[in-house]
Amino acid sequence: MSTEQLRRAADLLANQVGHWTPARWAGRGESMHLLVQRVADQAADASGTPRRTVPRLPDPALADQLRVVVGELISLTPAPEILAQTTAEIAALRRDLDA
Repeated sequence: MSTEQLRRAADLLANQVGHWTPARWAGRGESMHLLVQRVADQAADASGTPRRTVPRLPDPALADQLRVVVGELISLTPAPEILAQTTAEIAALRRDLDA
């Protein structure tokens, strides 16, 4: 996996949910926030800094929040296995939210 594939996966998910109404988000925001937290944790681990709790933003802001934490992770040049794992997690959530 490459950083470009990770960025693309994040963009696809963010574009998928970025226009959702509150009704469409109902019951789905928590899984997106958990993904954002996992990516932020991976970035903290890669940088050697302590993990921090990511604030739970309103559902419509989660797409942007995902883009930010993915950008942070990419800037740290993570190991290929982290890129692959994160890309797979984003793709899996995208499929789940599409169902």
